[in-house]
Amino acid sequence: MKAQVFRGVNQLSYEEIPVPEIAADEVLVQVRVVGLCQSDIKKIRYPLYNPPRIFGHETAGTIAAIGSDVQDWQIGDRVVVLHHIPCMHCAYCLNDNFSMCDVYKNITTTAGFAPSGGGFAEYVKVPGHIVRSGGLVTIPDDVTFEQASFVEPTNCCLKAVKKAQIAPGQTVLVTGAGPIGLMFIMLVKYFGARAIATDLLPTRIEKALSVGADAAFDARDPDLTAKINALTQGMGVDTSLLAVPSDKAFFQALDCTRKGGKILFFAEFPDELEIPINPNILYRREIDLMGSYSSSYRVQALAADIVFHKRIDVDALVSDRYPLKELATAVEQAVSPGPETYKILIYP
Repeated sequence: MKAQVFRGVNQLSYEEIPVPEIAADEVLVQVRVVGLCQSDIKKIRYPLYNPPRIFGHETAGTIAAIGSDVQDWQIGDRVVVLHHIPCMHCAYCLNDNFSMCDVYKNITTTAGFAPSGGGFAEYVKVPGHIVRSGGLVTIPDDVTFEQASFVEPTNCCLKAVKKAQIAPGQTVLVTGAGPIGLMFIMLVKYFGARAIATDLLPTRIEKALSVGADAAFDARDPDLTAKINALTQGMGVDTSLLAVPSDKAFFQALDCTRKGGKILFFAEFPDELEIPINPNILYRREIDLMGSYSSSYRVQALAADIVFHKRIDVDALVSDRYPLKELATAVEQAVSPGPETYKILIYP
């Protein structure tokens, strides 16, 4: 089969490799579409993992083979493949910190080499733990593989929205109107809150409005805080969701978030970046700082329901489609996006 093998920093090799062999409790899935995620890009462009590996995890496809012990699944079933499933009984899982679970982190799908997701290949192997524990989700007949590939990123964003306790009647600032920021806007609206977006690109500001933002501004606008205060009766937003790794965006959020409000870090910042802050600002204004990383088993069924029943318009997020052979080109476009670049999908 063909696969894009990570051979070193910024080195992707389009290779012929063996189709993974499956054990009795495993499933082999033919990958039909896989989303290109910012975490994939980070792993390709920075020395975080030893090669060789095959990345890619926002995977939808068709079951091509099943192990002799596998029940409830058939060859030909259309499925979303979830690359991480927690153990459900460690101390982290018992506190709903599923993404901190060692099993969640260390058991994952693979197309070969060190297991790393494996979606950037024609076939991916699903380990028995994931097969047994809800890591395959049936795609309804009226849902495309493209739409289904959004279940995992929807879960990640939904986890953050739930953690921030976004509720009807609230106002939420979303910093950054890339594919994740746009999904946040859709989810904020789905839960009955108002969304205000910021970005640097005029096209993304317009896109934010088109997917449901109540207002959208240039992040460089010197009157940004005043404009947001005017939209919130002088209080500021209830919650700010940081969808871009920018210290400037954080300080804007701090200025725009009301007393007693929340700021949630969703984007991963460069490790060398440090943000100086006077702790009295948090103390006196009672601002909650929080982070949300990866997905949550707790919202998995809801994420699938939201995508499958088209409660948000994931089709509106897709801007580009590439064959697997051109993954390196897709990565370059994602790193240096054009004015109309949003979600990029890859087709093995």
